Amino acid sequence: MPLPKLSKVGLPAMKNLIQFHIASIILISIIVSQNSLADQRPNVMVILCDDLGYGDLECYGHPAIKTPTLNRLAADGIRFTDCYSAAPVCSPSRVGLLTGRSPNRAGVYDWIPNADKPASNKRHLVHMREKEKTIASFVQGAGYATCLVGKWHCNSEFNGPQQPQPDTFGFEHWFATQNNASPSHRNPNNFVRNGSDAGAIEGFSCQVVADEAIHWLEQKEKDKPFFLYVAFHEPHEPVASPAEIVAEYLDDARTEDEAQYFANVANMDLAVGRIMKSLTRLNLDENTLIIFTSDNGPETLNRYRSANRSYGQPGPLRGMKLHTTEAGFRVAGIINWKNHLPQSMIGAVNQTTISSLDLLPTICELAHLSLPKEMHLDGTSITSLLQGNELTREKPLTWIYYNAINEARVAMRHERWKVLAKLDGGSLPKLTNVTKDSLPLIQQAKLTDIEIYDLKNDTSERQNIAQVNRELTIELTERLQREYQNLVMDSHAW
Repeated sequence: MPLPKLSKVGLPAMKNLIQFHIASIILISIIVSQNSLADQRPNVMVILCDDLGYGDLECYGHPAIKTPTLNRLAADGIRFTDCYSAAPVCSPSRVGLLTGRSPNRAGVYDWIPNADKPASNKRHLVHMREKEKTIASFVQGAGYATCLVGKWHCNSEFNGPQQPQPDTFGFEHWFATQNNASPSHRNPNNFVRNGSDAGAIEGFSCQVVADEAIHWLEQKEKDKPFFLYVAFHEPHEPVASPAEIVAEYLDDARTEDEAQYFANVANMDLAVGRIMKSLTRLNLDENTLIIFTSDNGPETLNRYRSANRSYGQPGPLRGMKLHTTEAGFRVAGIINWKNHLPQSMIGAVNQTTISSLDLLPTICELAHLSLPKEMHLDGTSITSLLQGNELTREKPLTWIYYNAINEARVAMRHERWKVLAKLDGGSLPKLTNVTKDSLPLIQQAKLTDIEIYDLKNDTSERQNIAQVNRELTIELTERLQREYQNLVMDSHAW
């Protein structure tokens, strides 16, 4: 509106009116700025495979399996060579990914069985407790639409009032199983949708999961950014794949079971491709951050009775799933963010050490969220890395897996170095859970038999240099001891 004439209002009134107009302009600027920030917040889709080996994708060197969708995501994004999961086994890995914290802090030490009967080690009680805050919890509070499709495996009492369920942790829509697709990937009958049994479903699990994800994307509120967590069951046993895809691999595989595995990974790639096409069709691809990874390394063939199709490959890495050597938790890691990554990073193979623990602080930073200062995170935001800068990881990655197949129960990745240690010379009994009775055992355990590997030059962990460089060994041992004590003293006991 026009300013009044000076002769009628006087200097004091004129001054007040000018201040009013200035304040109005500032307020409008703040509102515009906030709206601009909201518009810049990315959609996020995290795709998690189950038991996918480091060497199972075509873009990671598999000689037979064709994964054209993931090849394109890597070619148009970043493929990481040193990406780690939060644990070498499923449940703790998923808890770590969602919370940005070591799963030991949450009291999830191993895979969570269904709570069908009490166990002496209280394993039937294990679940992600309500006090834990997840990626979905934070972004839902900031106005994001949130959805989980696929494998949950973060509690023993699934879809019941005894323990928190996915909606407790910020997922407004969830379509999930407690653990594996049952009876196999083909025609699963154990999915639950928002608390109601979905019944028998025709098709293969990864395509069923893709169907639900696509339908949710079509139906969600259009003005909201979204967080979509796609947790495939593939290629975890019991493996089952479409016959027509299996036929494509019979000439490449040694057995039909191996062809089934190859087809399982290929079918997952097709499912990712369908979701990607839906993002484009719905005009959601321009600002969607896509993160693809696995919960742990590949299963060992015939380790248990129904693992006859576990033909996953660790690539050049030592060990398999359930090991604290590299193949247990070094996994595929692909990040794609159309039109947002620096041109110099597009198609790059990046050797920076990253972890699934980094997802929560990274996504929250991109969503302009401040995290509580008292929240004890073990991951770090990699936003600067996605902007083309070098990432400085001040806190090393530390794993304590008390039920490891190999004798080293403790591992640490710090810069180029990998450190392994036994507990009490290997005499500490294996533990699938930590209770108040067993807590003193792990708190008092001593780190012994230190191994050190230079992963920059020795990815396969063949040359233990602990006895070669004593100064380095002392430094890294002291660091590992600090990290171990920090984690053990904050570990939840059931």
